[in-house]
Amino acid sequence: MTKSRNPVRRSGAALGGVRGAIAGLLSAAILSGCGAINHMMYKTTGDVMQGFSKDHTVPYLMQRDDLAMSCAMSEATSPLLMSFGRVTNEPDQLAVMLYLAAGGCAEERAREAGLEGLAAMHALRAEEAQDAAIRQKRHYALAARRYHKAWEHHNAFYGAPDKNGCPDFDEDIDGFIYMAGLLSGLQALNAEIQSTSSIGVPKNIGSTVARATSCLDNETWWGAPMALRATVWAMIPGALPNGEDPFQRLETADRQGEEAGVRLSHVFHAIAAENKGDQERLRNIIRRHAEAIEAMPPAEDWVMVDAIATQVIVSISDRLWVENVGHRTPMGQLGTFWDDQAEATETMDLDDLL
Repeated sequence: MTKSRNPVRRSGAALGGVRGAIAGLLSAAILSGCGAINHMMYKTTGDVMQGFSKDHTVPYLMQRDDLAMSCAMSEATSPLLMSFGRVTNEPDQLAVMLYLAAGGCAEERAREAGLEGLAAMHALRAEEAQDAAIRQKRHYALAARRYHKAWEHHNAFYGAPDKNGCPDFDEDIDGFIYMAGLLSGLQALNAEIQSTSSIGVPKNIGSTVARATSCLDNETWWGAPMALRATVWAMIPGALPNGEDPFQRLETADRQGEEAGVRLSHVFHAIAAENKGDQERLRNIIRRHAEAIEAMPPAEDWVMVDAIATQVIVSISDRLWVENVGHRTPMGQLGTFWDDQAEATETMDLDDLL
């Protein structure tokens, strides 16, 4: 007859199994608790970062004129700040500024490649010019994607302009970001055209932006909303309302911007003049901008906006110079042109070499 197993040993084994199960449950609870705590911490951090960026980072940057530093910051921090959308509300409003700035970085590289291509053409270096043209289109394609992302986040936060009325702006910065989103939409379309590729930017975005500018106070925003609207009127066939003169509106916006110390309207005016092929008007706008920034410093709270306007005006001036004489606008000579005075130009070139 065989002996039965030891009941004490068997009950001990059972007890050990129960203890193991309890320990497993406790471990799972502790780990899940840590996950919940971490999620709460991440969410809180994300909310704080979004609020801090809107209330302090953006206003701080707007008071600075170092565009290269702003560009580097937007490209470097966008993934970090946008990743908080995984643990809290999507930072749509902040994303408008981040992607608009990052798109501006890519567009500036496109303009640089364009200048290199023009210089190569002037020097009859065909292969180098072709390579620069390819790089320019690649940069514009990236710019278009980034601008379009800004436009999508703008619509997510404020509502699509073609489907919603004007939003309420609790603070001035809300109105500014709304205008930045409209600008990003127009820039997305322009960059897509320059890239000669399809990014998926809606082709009616120009007319949508033009209508949405009516949500913004023209006096508050240095004439820029009307300038943006008039530029669309000048560029898109059939967009001009009866009885309107886009260039007259742009002249009025220019005066408002000059008086406010934020000359953004000059950029829109220059774009409209280029689109019409009006070289004399374009030169006058560049001269006017150069005189305006010498006569009056930028508005304290919007230094960067004015600096961006100057950067674009300089790039347009550079293109004209490179096309005609093979080099950019000489230092300190914005508002002058190679054919103003032949002797002065020759002396200026010699000084640059020395």
